[in-house]
Amino acid sequence: MRVQRMSKFVTVLMLFLHVSFLGRCEIAITAQSTVRSTGAAAAYFNAPVQIQDLEKPASADQVPSQQSLVIDVDSKAEIGGVVRCVFQDSQGVLWVGGEGDLFRNDGKTVTSYDIKDDLGNRVTVKQIIEDHAGHIWCATTGGITRIAGKSFTSFGEKDGLLSRSVWSIAADKDSIWIGTIKGVCRFDGHGFTEFSIPASTPDPTRGVTSAKIVHCIVVDRIGRVWFGTNGGAYIYDGKVLTNLSTKDGLPDDVVHNILEDRAGNFWFGTTHNGISRYDGAVFTNFTADKIVAGDEIWCIEEDSAGNVWFSGKRFGVYKYDGTKFTHFGESAGLDSPGLMSILADNQGRVWLGGVNGLFRYDGNLFVPVTKNGPWQ
Repeated sequence: MRVQRMSKFVTVLMLFLHVSFLGRCEIAITAQSTVRSTGAAAAYFNAPVQIQDLEKPASADQVPSQQSLVIDVDSKAEIGGVVRCVFQDSQGVLWVGGEGDLFRNDGKTVTSYDIKDDLGNRVTVKQIIEDHAGHIWCATTGGITRIAGKSFTSFGEKDGLLSRSVWSIAADKDSIWIGTIKGVCRFDGHGFTEFSIPASTPDPTRGVTSAKIVHCIVVDRIGRVWFGTNGGAYIYDGKVLTNLSTKDGLPDDVVHNILEDRAGNFWFGTTHNGISRYDGAVFTNFTADKIVAGDEIWCIEEDSAGNVWFSGKRFGVYKYDGTKFTHFGESAGLDSPGLMSILADNQGRVWLGGVNGLFRYDGNLFVPVTKNGPWQ
């Protein structure tokens, strides 16, 4: 019986453990991984991926107790410290990225992964997205990583990426857009192509900055690609690149976040002058007009009810219901000096990630969430 139980456990566990540790996976990646000689981009995104056989780490031999929902590929990983991004994919799976760790919660099991770059260094996961084929992409301090089923594949400068310092990522119908500290490039399934955006003045208040840094990338409902830079926002319609800046009414040229709401308005989170909404003609600058506090905006999200949530550095979080703003701070359970990510999931839950970990809104208060929950 013991042999049978162990056999079953190993069989199940191996479903999770055809995962790279990503130093080893990345070392195995060559230019052939990114430059395909045949097939269109769409065919590439839908092609079956090769599963790499890797040694499972010793920590994975720990059998979770019946009460535990956690399988630890990295047993030391905890959801705490700094959570940089929270994402839900089309299958309802929650992904949580932090400094060196990635967590996946499918509603039954929480799996933790140790993410490393091709030099064996742990990386920070800054953003997570899903492409049209259902593959998950992570933007990290060590390049980008694609997760396709059980296979993790990482791409870096050796594959044509402009820089391993990736700050933003987005997917349109046939390609992946990557914003780095050296500018933008586009991965079309064959390779990386640089996309030129005008240089701007580096932000002297930031510890890491450049003339080409791209803080965010958003694809809107009609397929235009928006870029947040130190020189305002740029919009690419497939032919022409247009700029929006303080000359047009934007409150600050350092654009950290962009959100398109259900009404077609665009919200801009800036680094030095707060939150703004643009209806296509006029900017409404809520922070500059002293309606809300918080000059430095790090994240914006719209929930299923149409409420717009935003947060950033040292001001908690605001919710805008179309008529009024509601503020949540420490008294509502938000014990964090800086929130970097907001997710409104398909169950109506709102998640916040930042300094001091992950928080879930229960309708009244924000509850801290660890690897062991509470997730509901």
